[in-house]
Amino acid sequence: MRKHTLFAAAALTAAALTLTACGDSEDSAKPVAEVSAESGADAKAATVLDRPFTKPDLVLKDTEGKKYDLRARTKGKPTLVYFGYTHCPDVCAPIMGNISVAMKELGKKLSAEDRENLQVVFVTTDPERDTPKELGAWLKDIDPDFTGLTGDFATIQAGARQLGISIDPPSKDKKGRVVSMHGTQVIAFSPKTDDGYVIYGEDTEIEDWTQDLPKLVKGEAP
Repeated sequence: MRKHTLFAAAALTAAALTLTACGDSEDSAKPVAEVSAESGADAKAATVLDRPFTKPDLVLKDTEGKKYDLRARTKGKPTLVYFGYTHCPDVCAPIMGNISVAMKELGKKLSAEDRENLQVVFVTTDPERDTPKELGAWLKDIDPDFTGLTGDFATIQAGARQLGISIDPPSKDKKGRVVSMHGTQVIAFSPKTDDGYVIYGEDTEIEDWTQDLPKLVKGEAP
């Protein structure tokens, strides 16, 4: 686990944070943001941003095929946003599953109001295959309370870019399988400011979420 101070401004010249994308390609790692601090022995899973990301102006469709305005629907609520796809062979389901398990393990440590307010939003990077029905069925097996969004790929890609997340159009690998290359970080948005102020990588474990969620729902730094 690592903790860095991360700068979202593209003009900064610190080393780039590289995250593994979903799939088997050797070129799956892409730089997605600027990092400025050395990790320490007491590092945490959270990467706290000096300059938070603005919540993207992203309007898509939910699993019922209804319009979903990310900014409007999550305003003033603690929100976790992740970009991935249902056919992901390695990281997407475990990342979503870890968050779900952590929420269940917290039990009474989270009030009913906190649990209701906490929004977990999964945005597909493979909208052609991830129809509202397909996405809904997949999320139902992980956590039916999670929100799934799909829509036009260009819109999704533009929204991801606002968060420094790299997404490529789905393509076929050498074995003929359709893969979607994407950054694997989860962005946590504060209920106080609606800005994305913490990033979690794919190696974030259940115990990390269990430790940090009570703080994230209040907009506190983990």
